Amino acid sequence: MTGTIAAIRKNYSQKSLSEIDSAADPIRQFSNWWDEVVASEIDEVNAMTLATASLDGMPAARIVLLKGFSVEGFSFFTNYNSFKGQQLAENPKACLVFFWKELERQVRITGLIEKLPAAASDSYFLSRPAGSQIGAIASPQSQVIENREWLDEQYNKLEKESGMQQLQRPAHWGGYIVKPVIIEFWQGRPSRLHDRLQYTLDDNGNWKMERLAP
Repeated sequence: MTGTIAAIRKNYSQKSLSEIDSAADPIRQFSNWWDEVVASEIDEVNAMTLATASLDGMPAARIVLLKGFSVEGFSFFTNYNSFKGQQLAENPKACLVFFWKELERQVRITGLIEKLPAAASDSYFLSRPAGSQIGAIASPQSQVIENREWLDEQYNKLEKESGMQQLQRPAHWGGYIVKPVIIEFWQGRPSRLHDRLQYTLDDNGNWKMERLAP
């Protein structure tokens, strides 16, 4: 079994990543890659791994969805009382990883994290489908529950009570923004000699680009 797993490999050969062809600003570089991956019509291109750690250093990771990016950072939404929310309250640092295997690319973003303003969370919550709004209110995310039937009952009860009324964002749900201090772009290359360009933010707010060994 182990030998079979070890034999799984792919030789990356689609593209390269050079300093000359890359933007001096990593957000611009991410935007360029983002346009390409969206144009490729890959499913859920905004899916990203979110890695967090508690105050004692215990790590955790899960997939969440990117909901926006700008020079300020990368944003997503979740339950503040969830396990990731608890870790972020204890240790407001995070790492995001995008892996677009069809383009043989990866982006790793390390940074400091803050809650988005309430108005931004309200706006996004109201833009969600009604079912997603009800689900965000009904589910005590990351808590132990009796069974699936209990969860369905909470959802159905809230759906019936809300009727045609506009739901309001619950206080326990909202957005975060990861403000990057390091962004690495990875392009798969033949013989595992991959291209890796790392941008690091200095104390003056300027980005320094460096090539890393694969």
